[in-house]
Amino acid sequence: MIKDIQLNKPEAIDVTERPAFYNADSNLVTTMNNLEEGKVVLIRSFYSNGLHLLKELHTHLKKKLPNKTYQEQQVYRDTYRKLSNLILLEIVDNKLEVAKAPSIGWLEKLYPEIQNFHLTLPQVQGLNSSWQWYKKGISIPVLRNKIHPFYGVYFPTRFEHLEVFDNYLKRYEGPKKAAMDVGVGSGVLSLQMVKHGFQKVYGTDVNPNAIVGLTEFMGETKLSRKIELDYAPLFGKFDTPVELIVFNPPWLPADKDVDGIDEAIYYPEEMFPAFFEAAKERLLPDGKLVIIFSNLAQITNVTTEQPIENEIANKDRFELERTFKKRVNSASEKTKRNPHWRDLEEVELWELKLK
Repeated sequence: MIKDIQLNKPEAIDVTERPAFYNADSNLVTTMNNLEEGKVVLIRSFYSNGLHLLKELHTHLKKKLPNKTYQEQQVYRDTYRKLSNLILLEIVDNKLEVAKAPSIGWLEKLYPEIQNFHLTLPQVQGLNSSWQWYKKGISIPVLRNKIHPFYGVYFPTRFEHLEVFDNYLKRYEGPKKAAMDVGVGSGVLSLQMVKHGFQKVYGTDVNPNAIVGLTEFMGETKLSRKIELDYAPLFGKFDTPVELIVFNPPWLPADKDVDGIDEAIYYPEEMFPAFFEAAKERLLPDGKLVIIFSNLAQITNVTTEQPIENEIANKDRFELERTFKKRVNSASEKTKRNPHWRDLEEVELWELKLK
């Protein structure tokens, strides 16, 4: 099954028209004009030239765009993303064709069928960061061992919601024969449940990289017999009811179509109703449905709707058993984004049961 899964990866770019070039001697005004006119710019000579151009792009946009409110920051980020993705790097023999560039193993691992192509500089930066995380591994406070997240798979960088879930599992007194992890991602929640004694965990994800990456991570260890995976939405092929269903959905509603790693951050309007409808058929009569969420959308004025509260109030499927909440740590003073929302943000664990 794994061999048949097509991985998500940056699409290789075939440059057909002569691009503009950028190095240390290039004119910045001309380069910015090229970008704003939608022309691609190819970095030459040194990798650091590309980093310098991105810095100058920020400086250029800060003079043109307001960047204070949450909505203004979204516009700024969208504009920066659009223009920065016109900046290209050339790859030859699966290596960056500029001096003093990082060595990125993903270029060979993800593109075995081609050796020479182009990618945008932000894509290369993402691949490089991902490769470092993948090689070094990430320590998660609630797990014994590091995780090694595969490219394009969301992994936690804050841990309050994992700590709330771990405390929940410590107090969990129900049977531990089987559980379901909907949207398994990098596998942290599944690994927590195995740590706390669940005999079997079924995990699904719509991101193929999550399934391939977690399968690779488990290898032939005992974990591979305790955690069974399916590349599918919601519950996939797993239709046998279980004692515990866990769902850590995206925390923000999508205002446009999303794909790739954004699917771990933004939820479409139809996601929660479809989830609750399917969960009703997959939960044993005395089972528990646990949803890990946040008040982020409300405190940033993205929406006043709360999909879990809507389900409980308007549908006759589940009732609330209890909730646990934890204030998140204050934002670092070094953060470039406005940190005042973090002072109000709470992660939430909602435990529901069948009516």
